[in-house]
Amino acid sequence: MMQTKRTQIRTDRPINRETFIRPWPELGLIVADSPYDPTPGLVIENGVVVEMDGVRCEDFDMLDRFIVAHSLDLGVAEEAMATPSRDIARMIVDVNVPRDAVLRLTRGCTAAKLVDIVRSMNVLEMMMGLAKMRARRTPANQAHVTNRKEHPALLAADAAEAALRGFAEIETTVGVSRYAPLNALAILVGSQIGRGGVLTQCSVEEATNLRLGFRGLTTYSETLSVYGTERAFVDGDDTPWSKAFLNAAYASRGVKTRFTSGTGSEALMGHAEGKSMLYLEARCLLVTRGAGSQGTQNGSISCIALPESLPGGVRAVLAENLIAMMLGLEVAAGNDALASHSEMRKSAKLMLQFIPGADFVTSGFGLIPRYDNMFGGGNFDTTELDDWYVIQRDMQVDGGIHPLAEENILRVRERAARAIQAVFDAFDFASITEAEVQAATTAFNSEDMPDRDRVEDIKAAQMLLNGPITVLEVIKALAQAGYHDAAANLLEMQRQRVIGDYLQPSGIFAEGFRVLSALTDPNDYAGPGTGYRVEGKRWAQLQNIPQAWDPREWRISESASEESASGESASGEAAGPKSKIQNLKSDWLEALGPAQVGMETEVVIAVGPAFGTAIQQTIGGLDLRDVLAAMLEGIAGEGVPARIVRIHHTSDCAFIGHAGAQLSGSGVAIGIQSKGTTVIHQRDLAPLENLELFSMAPNMTLETYRQIGCNAARYALRKPTSPAPVKIDNTARLRLIVQTTLLHHRETECVEDRPPTVLQIRGAGAV
Repeated sequence: MMQTKRTQIRTDRPINRETFIRPWPELGLIVADSPYDPTPGLVIENGVVVEMDGVRCEDFDMLDRFIVAHSLDLGVAEEAMATPSRDIARMIVDVNVPRDAVLRLTRGCTAAKLVDIVRSMNVLEMMMGLAKMRARRTPANQAHVTNRKEHPALLAADAAEAALRGFAEIETTVGVSRYAPLNALAILVGSQIGRGGVLTQCSVEEATNLRLGFRGLTTYSETLSVYGTERAFVDGDDTPWSKAFLNAAYASRGVKTRFTSGTGSEALMGHAEGKSMLYLEARCLLVTRGAGSQGTQNGSISCIALPESLPGGVRAVLAENLIAMMLGLEVAAGNDALASHSEMRKSAKLMLQFIPGADFVTSGFGLIPRYDNMFGGGNFDTTELDDWYVIQRDMQVDGGIHPLAEENILRVRERAARAIQAVFDAFDFASITEAEVQAATTAFNSEDMPDRDRVEDIKAAQMLLNGPITVLEVIKALAQAGYHDAAANLLEMQRQRVIGDYLQPSGIFAEGFRVLSALTDPNDYAGPGTGYRVEGKRWAQLQNIPQAWDPREWRISESASEESASGESASGEAAGPKSKIQNLKSDWLEALGPAQVGMETEVVIAVGPAFGTAIQQTIGGLDLRDVLAAMLEGIAGEGVPARIVRIHHTSDCAFIGHAGAQLSGSGVAIGIQSKGTTVIHQRDLAPLENLELFSMAPNMTLETYRQIGCNAARYALRKPTSPAPVKIDNTARLRLIVQTTLLHHRETECVEDRPPTVLQIRGAGAV
């Protein structure tokens, strides 16, 4: 087909590396207005809800029952449901209608009603709604602080810099789950070196996260995921009631919590039930409020590439933020996971929350290079701080952070690295050397850091989680080493946990541990000249970017010529051919009968329902026969027998591995989804914990799978084992999230409610 040269050039633009698809409502691949979405409705008889959104009470699923029991204010529900949705939408944008008047009505709205209200609003009107409906008057921001080496000195230095730049919260996570206690400790110490009152969390499996909170190593959590369909909830190993219990457990120890949900998760899990992403998110938000959580992390989060592949996807993400605010929840508005190859598209999406403001504009901003961001690469990273500052300055908008002088950055980074060094010495952990401190002070990323003994650090992390050390010992260690300000900050944080004021909706700490929340700093926006305004000292601070110079001090004799450095721009890899759902049947795997619990040291390879039947290749294009052979070779190389078992009842990687571990004689199993995502599991771990997780299936090679087999065998033999290295490609989600969804849907279609089956490779004899 003939093309103009202009068209050919545009084809190579970053925007055309994205995936765009047409809606498919039956699979949940539609952001709003699915033909299967219900019509708003509520029938109350004698004070009891007998029908909601077209569903009779006898047909309620567990979400319906929870919402009716805990989320709806029946005292105002009939009035709210009878008020035309467009009238409520107009109330939201009308500066003469106070926020409380809207909140009173939305307390009685069903999920379908909430969606119907925002349906008539365009993005400009929704932005006006965000300015008025957010809980806290003062906007804030959250930072991501992670690194590939899980290096404690670098984590502490980055956390201190993030705190000094003004981030109100700092979140870390792990590549290897057993590092969680050390990572939590590092950012806790670093943050309080930077600025007292910064809240920190470590995003890991909920039970571990709760234990970290109990020990005082974290001060908030947003790992409590909720879903909009019953099946998705069950696959997540939870119910609304269990989430409410967890929320209460955190609150009992003074730990602030937000739930996490977001457009697209149910479709990605294969359980959308034909409903639109926005409708299912409205159900999640009602559950969040009903469970007593003060806020939510939404905005699609790590699923963002899925709604963005569909028409109206970014509008739907803004709508879910607004619905959360209409329910009185604190909103961490997303803008965290890598959303686009296109800088223009990425910035346009950000502006929807950046300009009107949100409780947290991002959840969070990568205060580290994208290379080190373990949250899927991150939408923004440290190289874009200057862009952020200039946009704040351009628009006189507060995006939650401010610029720093270089000497202050160096000072606080070195001090934080030395503080965590002192804590490690006090606890007799593997020492942080002087070379590590110096490297952390100036490092760009973790490649600049010396390697550490990973086995020793994991051992220390487990001692920290299971032993007697709590935050009180951390405080003592800091004080004895001379870091009295950080020790005082940590002690004050414990006092504030007892007081509990920052557990109120949208609570953060301002200077001097002054609590800003929906109660102490309520949003009072009522049109021009009201609400939060960037002015005075704050405006002076945001204007003062390092690259801005004073023209009154410029002297012509000192003018310098501009040097234009034009280097080659990396074009980036074009999106390759789309992965296809494979319907080819094969008889290379043979079923031998029901699987029994093994009685000898072995490794079970637990494969998904579609492995080698409906799906023949991983999402990375590897033949599943070769993948299986590589794992078997790795296991055999350690002298351990292997058994292949097909798990029929679930398509979730964690649960496949967990089921295999229950059957393994050694208690160790490899779980593999047909698209290639793999986990090494152990019998006594919770389903969503693991020994090693390999989530980057597109980047895995046969050598990776061979090493997975080797490591699993070493775990079975109880030998010390270093986690297998994995190539990270943070653009994989952008390129392949739709294909991932389709492959997972195909596997989910093969789920059957029957016990596991032993398999063998046909012609190879029993394995």
